[in-house]
Amino acid sequence: MTVLTAVIYKEEDLFIAQCPQVGTVSQGHTIEEALANLKEATTLYLEEFPLKEVSLSPLLATFEVEVAAGVPA
Repeated sequence: MTVLTAVIYKEEDLFIAQCPQVGTVSQGHTIEEALANLKEATTLYLEEFPLKEVSLSPLLATFEVEVAAGVPA
């Protein structure tokens, strides 16, 4: 069994879940649903396209950008 990373964010009324190591994306109305759908999508993807190597230690970084005045952040 391989442990992968999920990045989850809210977009309007859905939660979007992404797996950065594989590139799969799914969604759901709850975090749990989005994660379950991502797990299913990733499993199906890996059945068709097995990974040769996976980075199990993703690096998460933050950065700043300037937003022009009058542009919603």
